[in-house]
Amino acid sequence: MALSEFEIIKQYFTRSTKQPGCELGVGDDCALLTVEPGMQMAVTIDTLVENVHFFTDVDAQALGYKSLAVSLSDLSAMGAEPRYATLALTLPEVNALWLQGFSDGFFELADQYHLDLIGGDITRGPLSITIQAHGVVPDGQALLRSGAGIGDLIYVTGVIGDAGLALKSCRGDVQCCDPLMLNRLHKPEPRVEAGLVLRNLASACVDISDGLAADLSHVLQASKVGAVVNADELPLSEAVQSYQQRNSQPDFALTAGEDYELCFTVPEKNVKQLEISSRNWSYPCTCIGRIDNSGQLSFLKNGQRIEITGNSYQHFS
Repeated sequence: MALSEFEIIKQYFTRSTKQPGCELGVGDDCALLTVEPGMQMAVTIDTLVENVHFFTDVDAQALGYKSLAVSLSDLSAMGAEPRYATLALTLPEVNALWLQGFSDGFFELADQYHLDLIGGDITRGPLSITIQAHGVVPDGQALLRSGAGIGDLIYVTGVIGDAGLALKSCRGDVQCCDPLMLNRLHKPEPRVEAGLVLRNLASACVDISDGLAADLSHVLQASKVGAVVNADELPLSEAVQSYQQRNSQPDFALTAGEDYELCFTVPEKNVKQLEISSRNWSYPCTCIGRIDNSGQLSFLKNGQRIEITGNSYQHFS
């Protein structure tokens, strides 16, 4: 006999809470949360839909992990410390093996950050996953897109383009990537540690899951500034560099998306401290450009301006 909705919740998604601010978690009509004085709650929500955001044959454990990672990346971009999440699952059928794998992947990442799953919903229909994540940040310290100033330096965490190339591999557009590159697509690492450090150093920040060019443009628009990015300084793997050269696509990594890295701006007075702090990170932190007053985003390669021909990810386009 198939499990009922409440049996699924109890068996796969009910854990004891770890955060002291969670007065009541899974099991009632609502969760009850307390936010300590001097803190603000940052809230984000993301939906992943089968055959739009992930393939039908994706590993359930990887999907559970990535579903939460997507939302934690948004919290990271605001400099928020992850605390809680809610989960809404729409399932075409009850598959115990799939549910166990998804639950294992979700809690693998949740446990890294002592995050509590405090509620949600399960219903029948085409497979989709909606996660709302909650984090906290000290009053007035949240990283916004609107704070970039003229003269600030532009940085990006990690490497970019790998996940986009892995996606092409999964679609059969390029030869199969190595497992490490595929892992960048299926199990991205949200840059929570960087976000916490950057709230004291950065003037603006954004997660670049839709592509560096598009997401940096959001910062420029919100801050009413322009920027010049040196494409020669972009942190790229050998595989992505090779792909760009073979296919004459110098802008591939700028538009590929799925990176879940952070792009941020730093006033010159904070650069030294950033260099010191980022030495403790397990991933690179690379300066790629500077904010200016041009009102537009320009990319230079070998000293020459290049045009962006690829399209960053957009729904309904």
